[in-house]
Amino acid sequence: MTAGRGLGLLSAAILLLGGCASFGGGSESAGGTETSAAAPIARDPLAARHRQQAEALERDGQLRRAAEEWKIVLTITPDDARARESLRALQARIGQLVAERIDEGRKALARGVQAEARRKFLTALALDPGNRVAFDALQSSTREVEFITHTVRAGDTLSGLALRYYGDRSRSEVIWETNQLPPNPRLAPGTTLKIPEIPGVPFVHPEARKPAPAVAAVPTPDVPRPAPATPTPSAPTASTPKEEFAPEVNPLLAEAREAIERSDYGDALGTIDKYMASKPGDREGLALKKQALYGQAKSQLENRQYPESIQSLTQLTRLQPDYEDAPALLKQARTRNIEEHYTQGVRFYREEKLKEAIAEWRLVLEMDPNHANARRNIDQAERLLRGLEQRMKKSTTTTQ
Repeated sequence: MTAGRGLGLLSAAILLLGGCASFGGGSESAGGTETSAAAPIARDPLAARHRQQAEALERDGQLRRAAEEWKIVLTITPDDARARESLRALQARIGQLVAERIDEGRKALARGVQAEARRKFLTALALDPGNRVAFDALQSSTREVEFITHTVRAGDTLSGLALRYYGDRSRSEVIWETNQLPPNPRLAPGTTLKIPEIPGVPFVHPEARKPAPAVAAVPTPDVPRPAPATPTPSAPTASTPKEEFAPEVNPLLAEAREAIERSDYGDALGTIDKYMASKPGDREGLALKKQALYGQAKSQLENRQYPESIQSLTQLTRLQPDYEDAPALLKQARTRNIEEHYTQGVRFYREEKLKEAIAEWRLVLEMDPNHANARRNIDQAERLLRGLEQRMKKSTTTTQ
């Protein structure tokens, strides 16, 4: 009977927030500083903070995060009509922006600007990750833009690089936009830039797109004429590329490539590790390992396997800190992992599982010690828990 009454009090204290007044009445005689501190702990203050965050994020243009905050508000206070209407309006706004980005992406495709089209479709997916139209357009209508990496040297300029790689100074804007540089940037020696392939515009620099076969084909007829006594260039030059492009194909590397192609990244990494055990530091093996780790991390992120994705991306950034967009993906995975634990804590709080809620919020603080909401929520939940325990003890003493 005593335990049953205690649980009833716990349930009543959390669910019937208006009942906190009776809490205060009983606490004064018990010296209830703790209880009076617990009395204001209702869902309202918790929801109010998330409401403020949602409004601030929306003003800042972070619409998807704002929508998540509104959902948290509704998780805490399901009958909040204002929050429900705000979420509905925000989702409509997101839908409109997604439609605009998809339309802009299609127009970019019509102009043949693949990079811009991909960017528009990716922006649409950033706003609405489940949007099938943007996803299908990205998969079927656009292709991966190939890049080469250029290490900036003293005296390099964007227009100079455009002339070097594209043969056209006016293409400097492509390099500027691809690397998201500030206006009129000063290129610091030692930094790296991505030089994207432009569909229909071949690279002119010999290092860029391996024009070696074309270059070799031009001098080949000229060499034998002045020097017929030298080894016939046509035969050696024909055999040299074969040796260059067909070194021994290690079966382990071939197996790893096949595993990557079928998205079996775990198998690929296991095979690469076997290969690297006998050839530590091998460049080809390292390149494949980075490719497999990147693919695995993206797959894990899409499947909401945030801790696993963080582990893969951490390993990747140790190998190469600036690999593709790995730093941004790592930040995204960490943010989503924190959000997931925080939201789970809110659910536990709503379900009256205060200890479980506190445990989730403590995990949040382990990942982000500066997470103010998690810290405040823990303080509130602990005060409420102490107040409830005091109340239960007092009730038990009274019944005895």
